[in-house]
Amino acid sequence: MTDLITTQQQNHIFEISLNRADKRNAINWSMMQALDRAITEAEKADGVRAVIIRGEGKSFSSGIDFLGFPELAESFGDNWQRNLFPVTAAMQAVFNRVERCSLPVIALLHGFCLGLGFELALACDIRIASKNVRLGLPETRLGLVPDVGGTTRLTSLVGPARAKELVMTGRDFGSQYAERWGIVNHVVANSVELRAKGQSIADELAAAAPLAVNYSKKVINGIIDLDRGLQLEAWAQSVLIQTEDFASGSQAMMTKKPPKWQGK
Repeated sequence: MTDLITTQQQNHIFEISLNRADKRNAINWSMMQALDRAITEAEKADGVRAVIIRGEGKSFSSGIDFLGFPELAESFGDNWQRNLFPVTAAMQAVFNRVERCSLPVIALLHGFCLGLGFELALACDIRIASKNVRLGLPETRLGLVPDVGGTTRLTSLVGPARAKELVMTGRDFGSQYAERWGIVNHVVANSVELRAKGQSIADELAAAAPLAVNYSKKVINGIIDLDRGLQLEAWAQSVLIQTEDFASGSQAMMTKKPPKWQGK
């Protein structure tokens, strides 16, 4: 089977690629575990000054792989939906590893960057987007909330009012909107320029003192009360995943029909 996550080092850059192009890089639990290992590998590698996370194929990531739910049962037990906290905590821990990586992490975003894929991007330090990107947190349209840091990290980027609009509507948005609100740092024309811009910023980071880069990242990350936000996300999701609305929303996604919300 093809590796779900691939890695390579080129001089001072350690590249991590989401490698399920045929599934638009939809993320399952095996990918999350592989991503965790890749971050560890990057931190152990000699001479690395920056990490780049990108997606193979036409998208960065379309979000969570709903067809991968049976894999969660294998890892967390058949009743994982009734006690979601261990699942949420495990997934949050992986993205926390990305955010707390001792190296700066750059996300290169193109195509779809939705749901869990967008939450991964938000855990990175710098986001560069191609002009065609579509970003968003569509969880409320499935009867859920973004619970792997998306709600918390988006709020820290754009403030409560804008975060409420984006999270509660679940709408997707493009590169111009994202750049205007500071959700992405730079917008480029295409995938070729995307990689070139990532390389350029990695080179700038490598020109700065490594300890100063690491400590400045720690200071800035420490300003936000991330842990409290993640606890609230986990609490909300543990309730919502057991609702009839989630059952209706997930069925609607599979059948491409409008969901019938009942508010219970």
